[in-house]
Amino acid sequence: MTLIFLEPIFKERIWGGNKLKTDFGYPISSNLTGECWAISAHAQGETLIRGGKFAGMPLSQLWNEYPELFANTKKRPFPLMVKILDANQDLSVQVHPDDKFAQLVENEMGKAECWYILDATRDAQIIYGHTAKTSEEFKQKVAQNQWSQLLISHKVKRGEFFDVPPGTVHALGAGTLVLEVQQSSDMTYRLFDYERTDDHGNLRELHLDKAFAVIKAPHHAKTAPNESRKIGPNAHFTSIANNQYFQTAKVEVTGDLELTLSAAYLLVSVIDGFANMNGVEIKKGDHFIVPNTLRKLSIVGYVTLIVANETPAR
Repeated sequence: MTLIFLEPIFKERIWGGNKLKTDFGYPISSNLTGECWAISAHAQGETLIRGGKFAGMPLSQLWNEYPELFANTKKRPFPLMVKILDANQDLSVQVHPDDKFAQLVENEMGKAECWYILDATRDAQIIYGHTAKTSEEFKQKVAQNQWSQLLISHKVKRGEFFDVPPGTVHALGAGTLVLEVQQSSDMTYRLFDYERTDDHGNLRELHLDKAFAVIKAPHHAKTAPNESRKIGPNAHFTSIANNQYFQTAKVEVTGDLELTLSAAYLLVSVIDGFANMNGVEIKKGDHFIVPNTLRKLSIVGYVTLIVANETPAR
């Protein structure tokens, strides 16, 4: 068994742009393309296998019918998702529920996520957290429209990463291009949307009651792992996120790298360069799964990868 490539799907968003075409070369025509769902088995946007024995098969079908490729022994939905987000304008200020709330109220997974900043304009910012000490204080400031005093903004630059647990108030700002690894969920509660309207002149829906129920107050920033090390003479490993749902890292190869894998399977996104992996060419913009049937990887080339896997059960 070799690498399993996925065909990305693209979604227009009111805040989207065209960087998925200009930076990654994807064949899109809309200048409002906000999201690339690169690896997804979610019902709202499922990627298909590209080429090989399973060509055209939805990822969920592969997961269910060939569990040996993932060392999966439980009947459950595919757990993770990988996206690229192009924020040409500010995204709405939002929050995601945890598993307990989402399953009880929405019959859906919760949504933990992490961001890797692929690119950012000079003044680009994100919203990450809030200043309220209690839930009541948070509600009062929202009621009084005191968003500037409530929300915490951070300037960002290429190469930074952020862990965004459920209950964290957050938003990508205009001028950011971000790779996101997350639980396989589309559950978002919108708090504030700058009074923007859709194509029909309607304000977009807010979800204040549900948002208030899941927001963590006070805010405690989740410190991203600061683990960076060489793996062989020509490669570098940087941990991006390590939580109860997934582990995410950046791997930079400048020459060759031999790896023996311990994770059951890997989700891999090529964010720069090109290389040969186990005899298969990979290039910027590719997204693929390394199945459990491959335990050794041989990489030759100059390439930067974002790799993610389920966190092993403890």
